[in-house]
Amino acid sequence: MAKTSQLRLDTLDLSPRLEAAVYETRLAELQLELRKIQQAYLLGGHNGVVVFEGWDAAGKGGTIRLMAGALDPRSFKVWPIAAPRNYYLQRHFLLRFMERLPPNGAISVFDRSWYGRVLVERVEGLTPKARWKAAYREINDFERMLVDDGVRIAKLFFHISPEVQLARFENRLRDPLKRWKLSYEDFRNRGRWGDYVTAIDAMLDKTSTKVAPWQLIPANDKKFARIAALEHIVARLGAGVSLDPPPMDETVIGAAMDHLEIEPDLVRSLRGRTE
Repeated sequence: MAKTSQLRLDTLDLSPRLEAAVYETRLAELQLELRKIQQAYLLGGHNGVVVFEGWDAAGKGGTIRLMAGALDPRSFKVWPIAAPRNYYLQRHFLLRFMERLPPNGAISVFDRSWYGRVLVERVEGLTPKARWKAAYREINDFERMLVDDGVRIAKLFFHISPEVQLARFENRLRDPLKRWKLSYEDFRNRGRWGDYVTAIDAMLDKTSTKVAPWQLIPANDKKFARIAALEHIVARLGAGVSLDPPPMDETVIGAAMDHLEIEPDLVRSLRGRTE
């Protein structure tokens, strides 16, 4: 499977920042685009998958909340992925993700994903080497299958420096409403930072393909990271999809005209005409 140009964590510039005023304006624009995409998916039967990976405290959850705040939950689902229960341990690792793929007209977000196979399971020795090495090919085949079936995929990895991560851990520790996010494993994993860098770089190299490329997100500045991530999601999910509002059903237009005083320009717009 054709790959994109090689991505590596050590080549990513983590310095970009975004001013608050620019952030607020761009956020409103992108959330509007997300609503347009959701409407197009609902009416056109499209579906999309967004994969969030990254370091602990890199800002995945905050970006997902911004998506959720813009979209109708009836066709938008977030799947937080943790360690598999015994039922799935006895089956192929992709099964639990296949079961959570979106139906036509919907968007599914995976807060961590099938890439755990080549990240935490590799680093922590939870899966035999032969099996996690085979997972690169299995994942590429899986994503190729999804794209061939019409699914649009956006894959993002949020990268931060160890220093920024530690500062965010302290912030969580001091904030009673954020302490629940902090675990012993968060601190323990820092001790294997180098091992995870090796695993992440291998993941990027072997699974960033032309049909499902990875996007590295510089996340030392949360505002910049959120906008960069949403811009990529909008671009990937909106590719080849008309975001123009569709014509309304004539019976609805007729009923509205019976009950409301509607100007001719609005009626033409409801019918999808611009003349």
